[in-house]
Amino acid sequence: MDKFTLRQDEAVLMIIDIQERLVPAMKHGKKVIDNTNILINIAQKLNIPIIGTEQYPKGLGKTVPEISDNINTELFYEKVSFSGYIEEIKLALNDIGRKKVIITGMETHVCVFQTVRDLLDNGYYVFVAEDGVCSRTKENYLNGLLLMDKMGATIVNTETILFDLLKAAGTPVFKELSKLIK
Repeated sequence: MDKFTLRQDEAVLMIIDIQERLVPAMKHGKKVIDNTNILINIAQKLNIPIIGTEQYPKGLGKTVPEISDNINTELFYEKVSFSGYIEEIKLALNDIGRKKVIITGMETHVCVFQTVRDLLDNGYYVFVAEDGVCSRTKENYLNGLLLMDKMGATIVNTETILFDLLKAAGTPVFKELSKLIK
């Protein structure tokens, strides 16, 4: 059951390509930004490292300010490959030393899919926030989720991630973070 269990001291949040010129093409871009910000708040409160990628920022722009204004983007890396499992990410993950990666980003069937495939292939447990990823079409979104599920990723949602990381109610951290999903 370890594959399906998140613990704050084992987790990393990875944000993939939520960029200025990509978001407007996404029907559910705002929902992805909102849920990514919830996950950022959770990560910051629980001391979970945050890393990320930007696909060809000269063409697609930087990470949207709605996200970049809330985090230190020092561990965000430019890429031209579709997979975000690039050398800089490999090194960052190795330095962090955690094997469970929570994924948000765009697009589900391209960069998210290829990143998840490469993470799984390299021994990581991957938790895809289904309400924190999107594609331009519903068909591509659903196909990406299906493929990642078949490969062995755990498909979850923001609320499940929150409650799994917290483990119990009644704590001050629970009271603070549970407000994010109301």
